[in-house]
Amino acid sequence: MSEGRRRALITGITGQDGSFLAELLLARGYEVWGLIRKASLFNTQRIDHLYQDPHAKDVRLHLRYGDVTDGASLLRLVQEARPDEVYHLAAQSHVQASFQLPELTAEVTGLGTVRLLEALRQAGLAQQARFYQASTSELFGDAATSPQDEETPIRPCSPYGAAKAYAFHIVRTYREAYGMFAVNGILFNHESERRGETFVTRKITRAVGRIACGLQERLYLGNLDAERDWGFAGDYVEAMALMLQAPEPVDLVIATGQRRSVREFAALAFERVGLDWEEHVEIDPRYLRPAEVNTLVGDASRARELLGWRPRLEFEALVARMVDADLALARREAALRP
Repeated sequence: MSEGRRRALITGITGQDGSFLAELLLARGYEVWGLIRKASLFNTQRIDHLYQDPHAKDVRLHLRYGDVTDGASLLRLVQEARPDEVYHLAAQSHVQASFQLPELTAEVTGLGTVRLLEALRQAGLAQQARFYQASTSELFGDAATSPQDEETPIRPCSPYGAAKAYAFHIVRTYREAYGMFAVNGILFNHESERRGETFVTRKITRAVGRIACGLQERLYLGNLDAERDWGFAGDYVEAMALMLQAPEPVDLVIATGQRRSVREFAALAFERVGLDWEEHVEIDPRYLRPAEVNTLVGDASRARELLGWRPRLEFEALVARMVDADLALARREAALRP
């Protein structure tokens, strides 16, 4: 480990999980390095509140341009940052989009992981840097058994799940071949007001806020019967950090153990603003997946035993938090209208 303050590198730092994780690590005194993609528009809204005066003596947040499809940029970054901990969160992470962009999903979500592992190895950091890979419940696809745990067979039903399956196995391969402290956190669905607006939970709460403010009339959804294990992203990044403090590298399921349907989520969200969801929601076949995963629910008993981790924010409180944030956002939008 490096002398003095611990260093962490986060890919995907501008995403939902990356922003919560950066907050957590900075609060614990870490020096945080983040990989961001060069784009024509700034995409740092989730971490803007973490920016520090670049002329200050004690700058602990460093952002660098790069891309997980560019191995050379990853190598330069790890050579500069020389991290003690690496949290690999960057991915093309939208399941529906992966059917439309299967090659890109494989390139980013699958091969991006091995590029980062190889960059650490080539930089001579294989024994220094502990590596966390953001794995997913989508590994299990339409699982034959429920709940799913670390022994559940991997049988993905989407290009995204297949790309994550490659990443899962390559992490294990580098752990066994090179003695790396490299782990997979098999995280079930985790949400917040920072979730991307194309994901179904945020799509719902965003629409609820806009409908309540008269900015929108209808919400179009796909499979209302799909059931997921939904937790709070802020709780789940704590599990990520705990996994890299464990005595031995081990792959773990992180989940609440409770399953809820899309219909239940929508009903609760509309109820928060005093509306009947059935008056505003319509089914649109465009949002149905070619291969639907009907139910995913996780068994995180091993994480509770080894890490002492437990989710804190209950489902109802999570929905309320997201609706309240999106209602406030919609009110600001309404106030700007002529």
